[in-house]
Amino acid sequence: MKKTLLSLIFLYPVVLFAQSNNAPSTYDPHEIAITGYLQTQFQKAQSGGISSFSGGDFSKNSDSRFMIRRGRLKIDRADKYSSIVFQIDATQNGIQLMDAFIQLHQPDSKELLLTAGLFNRPFGHSIVYSSGYRDFPERARVFQTLMPRERDIGAMVTYHPSKIFNFLTAELAVINGSGYNARDYDSRKDIIGNLGFKFDSLANKKLHIGFGASIYEGWVRNDTENYYSATGSGFQKNTSPDNVGYFGKREYYGGNLQLQYDNTFGRTIFKAEYLQGTQPGVAATASILGPVASTSFSAQPATDLYLRQFSGYYLWLTQQIAKSKFTALVSYDVYDPNREISESEIGIAGNNTSAGDIKFSTLGYGLTYLINSRFKLTLYNEHVVNDATKLPDYTADLKDDVFTTRLQYRW
Repeated sequence: MKKTLLSLIFLYPVVLFAQSNNAPSTYDPHEIAITGYLQTQFQKAQSGGISSFSGGDFSKNSDSRFMIRRGRLKIDRADKYSSIVFQIDATQNGIQLMDAFIQLHQPDSKELLLTAGLFNRPFGHSIVYSSGYRDFPERARVFQTLMPRERDIGAMVTYHPSKIFNFLTAELAVINGSGYNARDYDSRKDIIGNLGFKFDSLANKKLHIGFGASIYEGWVRNDTENYYSATGSGFQKNTSPDNVGYFGKREYYGGNLQLQYDNTFGRTIFKAEYLQGTQPGVAATASILGPVASTSFSAQPATDLYLRQFSGYYLWLTQQIAKSKFTALVSYDVYDPNREISESEIGIAGNNTSAGDIKFSTLGYGLTYLINSRFKLTLYNEHVVNDATKLPDYTADLKDDVFTTRLQYRW
């Protein structure tokens, strides 16, 4: 039995190639099922008090910390017509609701699902892929900025044919747009569309391919008489009393790819995602640190909106070492909140730029070790780079690298 469980863990990228948070533990009718995972970790930062997308910012004067990164407890139930999922996250910061949704389906088919409640936004691959199965400690900076905490409240239709076109998954969601723990602060709703394709067991069952495309169409309300639109050299200020209640467009377009090849040396997995579009943000200030000035809001922004043309992507490569319990990890991701301006122009007097326009790239590398069928150790370092600007606090690359040692237990 122990060997069987261990072999399933080694094969989990095949079995769960499109592992989605937006599903119960199984669709087979069952009473209450309890699953979850715990991630506890130690981190060492390059300097104290840094802004970080590796588990959140470090406290002032601190460059190291122990923390509970995720403590997930998932409860679900499925019957002939429906399923229900309820998940919480318990950490040193308290207890937070993560998922709470009901799914309806036909009694003899799961081709068509209607989901209502709090669920993962169906955009791309990494947003809905469970953190309990992901090899890399965190999602890429671009997704943490645009879709913090991954969830939102709304309704979603999912179509996955069971016969001829069973390689296709289509999703359409209508959501508040203000995140998983916030009330909607305007009258408009956001729309997400996603198409995914998956082809398993190709090339003598050694090759597995997935790819897809996503679109996000939404809005952010402006609450002042001013908003700023991007130009080739900065931002242009637009002033009018009519701008109170103006809706800035929030628009994303993305594509993703997943490849897995089971070779004689060990399992190789490559994943990539790219997206670009328009993100309404604000200017960086003393109270709004640069990296989060372009984040998506959970409450009405109190200051002027800045409409930025962004782009971002990640490249993830994992390689099982000689079919052992060890897997090597390498990643590279980039988030450019304002792709219409170079870093050397940021901070020039009169162009209205701020630290919220700085591009960051991250090179990550590490190793995982499967101690047993439920227990995993991860060692991972992130080298974060930003180019120099003319802003006083960003004249050189910040010292904001982070090394993480993590233990995870799943049940």
